[in-house]
Amino acid sequence: MSAAPPPTVVDIRQDEILTGEAVALDVQPIGYFLRALGLLIDVVLAVGVLILFSLVASWLLGQSILDVSVSPILTILAIVLVTVVLPTVVETATRGRSLGKLAVGGRIVRADGGASGFRQAFIRALVGVFEIWLTAGAVAAIVGAFTPRSQRLGDLLAGTYSERTRTPALPASAPGIPYPLIGWAQVADVARLPDRLARRTAQFVSHADAMEPAARARVAASLAAEAAQHVSPVPPVDPETFLRGVVAVRRDRELRALDLEAQRVAALTAGATGAVRGFPQR
Repeated sequence: MSAAPPPTVVDIRQDEILTGEAVALDVQPIGYFLRALGLLIDVVLAVGVLILFSLVASWLLGQSILDVSVSPILTILAIVLVTVVLPTVVETATRGRSLGKLAVGGRIVRADGGASGFRQAFIRALVGVFEIWLTAGAVAAIVGAFTPRSQRLGDLLAGTYSERTRTPALPASAPGIPYPLIGWAQVADVARLPDRLARRTAQFVSHADAMEPAARARVAASLAAEAAQHVSPVPPVDPETFLRGVVAVRRDRELRALDLEAQRVAALTAGATGAVRGFPQR
């Protein structure tokens, strides 16, 4: 009877969440200072709404449209509206996005990565009365500084965090082998190129388009003269084309070597697993 296969172990990093299909999703929580800035923007807007409400109420009282006895009721109503009702409605309607979070590129989501709803927004707003308004944000700042995802107390109780929605732009795809060097690339020997010179050459190729023409030609000639001592054969092309060909050949061969290494490890792992399963059991 063959032994049962070992259980699959899924390694989940801090910035990953596991879906119901056991797929690890890479998520990026927004940073502490950006989150604080977004919260500050929301607080300033809320204070502006509260001041506007107070001005309108004062005008109504001055015009004798409202009785003075309702002034305390209006004050309580304005505070509840600004600190609880308005944040709850905004976050529920926008699926976790307020003006402050939009400004810093964040969005409130559940701990499992799903969109937050009314319950999460209400809990966050209710706890925010204490940690943001009554303590001038001190509790939110302290708790956020000691939690991995910069979560404030309301987030911990609601099971939410602020996810980054603005991802950095992907770098441009690496250029291929220049057309005049396609045949040369099949026989070129670039393995003797020192790593330090290879890094300098790759940096030049990635930034060459942004350089001044004179500086670009000068640096290309200097690097090509150094690289030519370690590359064989040296193709009869201009220095920059030569450098681009060297970088492309090294990159392609390194990627090929990594793929072969991964395949070899996978084959060894599969062979070892098959040997264990085929071992006769006593």
